[in-house]
Amino acid sequence: MDNLLRYARVLLVSACFMTTQGFASGDGAQLAAADIDPDNVNSLQRGAANFMNYCSGCHSARYVRYNTIGRDLDLSEEMLVDNLMFNAEKTFETIQVSMPPAAAARWFGKAPPDLSLMARAKGADYVYNFLKGFYVDEESPTGVDNLVLPGTSMPHVLWELQGYQAAHFVKHENKDGSVTTTFEGFEQLTAGKMDSEDYDEFVRDTVNFLAYIAEPVRGFRVDLGKWVIIYLIFFLLIARMLKKQIWKDVK
Repeated sequence: MDNLLRYARVLLVSACFMTTQGFASGDGAQLAAADIDPDNVNSLQRGAANFMNYCSGCHSARYVRYNTIGRDLDLSEEMLVDNLMFNAEKTFETIQVSMPPAAAARWFGKAPPDLSLMARAKGADYVYNFLKGFYVDEESPTGVDNLVLPGTSMPHVLWELQGYQAAHFVKHENKDGSVTTTFEGFEQLTAGKMDSEDYDEFVRDTVNFLAYIAEPVRGFRVDLGKWVIIYLIFFLLIARMLKKQIWKDVK
């Protein structure tokens, strides 16, 4: 029961993270496919490093343990300690946030949510486009807004990598007098440390890792499912042969 309650709380916080302005991307923009590969261990390893370097200062992942990550991502205990465990001492610990929740709530209006189930709650495509969707907005308290989540309180923490971009919107007047605003694309204002292809790969690896921690047992479940299917096929063949043997004298 306690686990169910904790799970429900995480889903509630995850929903609040993206606010109530809608699941679909803002201003009619379509979500590009993240094209993640949960079986790509190298991508997951890079995503784990990205998460710990750029996300774990504000966001926790309380539902996954370091030793689980090490086991699934082929990382030794030494590699975990040296590269991922910045604020933990034991490998059986979970990923905890470094920033005090009270201070985070004061700075951002509310404490950043735990990301353990974010990719599962919102979908990998949503998170992928969210991390790519920041654009300069002088009216925003953080100096940026987000195409996927208008009015987000999250700053553009990856601006050094992506640089800053402007979003172009066009207003169209409909026959009934209403006005529709459509997104026409981004314009790069300042260059980041990465070009667009490298940044896309960076975000894709990060989202891949977030999708993994949302369901760490996926690999085991898929492998088990293959054996179950093999067993069922084998059992079906045995059953058909047995049926023929039993009914061979019946015409």
